[in-house]
Amino acid sequence: MNTKSLLIGLLIGIAVMLLCIVTSVVIIFVARSKGTLLTGNAVGVVEMKGMIIDSTDINDQLRDFLENDRIKAVVLRVDSPGGVVGPSQEIYEEVKKFAAKKTLVVSMGSVAASGGYYISAPATMIYANPGTLTGSIGVLMKLSNIQGLLGKIGLSSFVLKSGKFKDSGSPVRPMTSEEHRLFQGVIDSMHGQFVRAVAEGRKLPVATVRTLADGRVYSGEQALQVKLVDKIGNFQDAVDAAAKMAGIEGKPKLVYPEEKRQSLLSLLVEGTSDRIAEKLKIESGLKAVYEMPGGN
Repeated sequence: MNTKSLLIGLLIGIAVMLLCIVTSVVIIFVARSKGTLLTGNAVGVVEMKGMIIDSTDINDQLRDFLENDRIKAVVLRVDSPGGVVGPSQEIYEEVKKFAAKKTLVVSMGSVAASGGYYISAPATMIYANPGTLTGSIGVLMKLSNIQGLLGKIGLSSFVLKSGKFKDSGSPVRPMTSEEHRLFQGVIDSMHGQFVRAVAEGRKLPVATVRTLADGRVYSGEQALQVKLVDKIGNFQDAVDAAAKMAGIEGKPKLVYPEEKRQSLLSLLVEGTSDRIAEKLKIESGLKAVYEMPGGN
């Protein structure tokens, strides 16, 4: 075989290799996009499951779908008893921004209470199952006192502080009446924020929402009667409604956010650590939560 033939064979081999690489990249890209390149009749699905302790993933998913012209609407599937105030408010704001530009329909699962309801309020439309537990519009601040226990085992605590309220809520001494009023003021402020957010999102008078916002839980049927939800229906009903409101003809393609590829070991390790971190974030320190009692 002469040099020219060898060179030609080498070039053909390189070309075939490059073609295979390009094809593989295209296939992976299309697979990860879950079909969004193939159709403009797509409804995105974002899921909020479990305690609300961080808003990053949910908000990133909503922003990605908002910027994707092929996604005409989103169904936000909520199955959450609530969670920390800050992240709940951040998700609320992102849902509000999305609903101002595209259709966003909430589909409530078994429970969408407290913070779970908070993030649902600004949606274009809310679907709940007849037996969905929702509402629970209120705020909790959990405090403990272990002073008696420390005394029994012969331990005592000493605190140096820069101001008289710096150790408010300390578990090693009784709460003063002044501190009680201070914490109650914080709770009342957060409760007022919750009430105003629901009133704005549901287009209801603030006075009406206040009568509903005593922390009680409603079934889906009861929530419909007091206008906290719009329709009784399941996930597919919410998908159909979102598609119709977005002007999609025919059966819409459901698009889920791209999954982060992880090894089995990392999934096991991160899954365990996330559960521990979630519990610690909720139970430790001084923290107010939009959470249904018994939800965690």
